Amino acid sequence: MKKNFIIYFISLLMMTGCTEKIAQAPVLDSAVPVMADVQKTTQPTVSEEINTTPPEGVNLKISEPVEVYEKVMIRDVISHKGVQLRNGSQPLDTSETGEKRAVVSYIYDGKRYEQEVSYTVADTTAPVVLRSGDGSVALTGENFDINEHVGFVDNYDKKPVITYSGEVDTSTVGTYYLTATVTDSSGNETTWDLGIKVEAQEPEYIDDNTRLPFEQLLSDYAGENRAFGIDVSRWQGEIDFEAVKNAGCEFVIMRIGSYYDEYTVDTYFHSNMKNALNAGLKVGVYIYTTANTEKEVRENAQWIAEQLDGKQLDFPVVFDWEEFSNFQQYEMSINDLNEYYNIFDEELEKLGYDSMLYSSKNFLNNFWYEQSSNPVWLAHFTDETDYDGEYAMWQMSCYGNIDGIEGDVDFNILYTDKAKFYD
Repeated sequence: MKKNFIIYFISLLMMTGCTEKIAQAPVLDSAVPVMADVQKTTQPTVSEEINTTPPEGVNLKISEPVEVYEKVMIRDVISHKGVQLRNGSQPLDTSETGEKRAVVSYIYDGKRYEQEVSYTVADTTAPVVLRSGDGSVALTGENFDINEHVGFVDNYDKKPVITYSGEVDTSTVGTYYLTATVTDSSGNETTWDLGIKVEAQEPEYIDDNTRLPFEQLLSDYAGENRAFGIDVSRWQGEIDFEAVKNAGCEFVIMRIGSYYDEYTVDTYFHSNMKNALNAGLKVGVYIYTTANTEKEVRENAQWIAEQLDGKQLDFPVVFDWEEFSNFQQYEMSINDLNEYYNIFDEELEKLGYDSMLYSSKNFLNNFWYEQSSNPVWLAHFTDETDYDGEYAMWQMSCYGNIDGIEGDVDFNILYTDKAKFYD
């Protein structure tokens, strides 16, 4: 009975021409209520003519400034009683500060309209201090340059300016107190105090860190959906990967090389890759890079693919950018480097590889955008991390000891339920 009624209902629609009217109804971003009977399902007739003069009583405008780089759609900033937006999901251009214009397309009282509206893109975010410089050492007899002791960055301005009050006399040993201010091109500023120590020589580093045996890592952090591994570079020298595997290690991430204006293959990369695979370990690679242009990050990805020469990995390729101590020398904004990582990922994907972002808790909180599609490798040297963002792997110590390696090595815990790439 129900089936026959549906057939009759569709036939009735075709006879009355309602299906044609429904097919021709304009597509709107705003939801249209579903009517209970046949007659009410017919959309009101809408004129095909596009009017550029707003109807009386309708004054669409964007009153408040929009933050630079903010993801905002027309529907987020435009609303008016009786107006049905046709392009409400269209994003506004927030790529740079200043006055902008957007065309709003809508239907009002059965007529189509297109109206140009203006809006302001503003930068109201203050620069971020990446390294305060407090307690850093300047040597006697050298010229003092505050940029050598601090690191800072702005979300938008590539070249924020630092000024300071106070004086550092490098002819006399002592501690000198300064007040520093970083100002961006929009007038936002960040101020902080720091003390610079003038000394005759660099202080001697005393290593009193406790070493963590790999067997203790396994027992202290045992649990479901976990795998344990190490990351290595030339600093570990010759590695006995059979002994590493027998100690309970399941994977190794190795440095493929570094980029400081030119490429250097890690001295032990090829032997590390061969011997780790022969030992039955899962493998991944990372590049330590200072790339600061789109061209360079694309070339980084291409260079990695060339070195791998078709070799498949068990981990995404890791993007390791750590030169934050004097970040301002690279003349990049926060947004720039985040975009460059996205470009690195995009280029790698073309070459058949995925990517993973490596960074510390501090910079994941204050520099990098939240990753929605790529895994994160968190560096936080502590017994229990309080980082509350998403991460697939945790580098929890740089003072690990394991059979097969003389000296220290980084220890990592992989959370296999969060690492979809790991079988």
